[in-house]
Amino acid sequence: MSKITYTGACLCGTVKYELSGDKKEIRGVTACHCQQCRRWSGHHWASVRAPRSCLSITKGEDNIRWYTSSEKAKRGFCKTCGSALFWHGLGYPSLADKIDVSAGSLNGAGDMKIFRHIFCKFKGSFYQLKDGAEIFDTFPPF
Repeated sequence: MSKITYTGACLCGTVKYELSGDKKEIRGVTACHCQQCRRWSGHHWASVRAPRSCLSITKGEDNIRWYTSSEKAKRGFCKTCGSALFWHGLGYPSLADKIDVSAGSLNGAGDMKIFRHIFCKFKGSFYQLKDGAEIFDTFPPF
């Protein structure tokens, strides 16, 4: 196994975390273009999916607030600065043990690249998808 570790934090530094696991467990970046993600992040939501067991909050766990944005998902953010940090798919049984971590909150993402765009039928009209990543109109197969 090839282990990799990332660290990350919210904007104010109150919440810090470590994402550590096998390279095969921690996926590349997914960009979600659904309306909720665009409103939450201000553009598209870029995240890295990993098993929940790979994530440990190293500082400020009591500062994380969760917002249930639909029957399918909840979103974790820093209560002090509002940084969007986590997405958890409640309504997807195959994602029960997974967590999506904000790619923008990582302290460097090594060689990670966007490997797929999801919910593209809802993307904003002010930008184009020309990076060669796989494109899905809705949620892709797991």
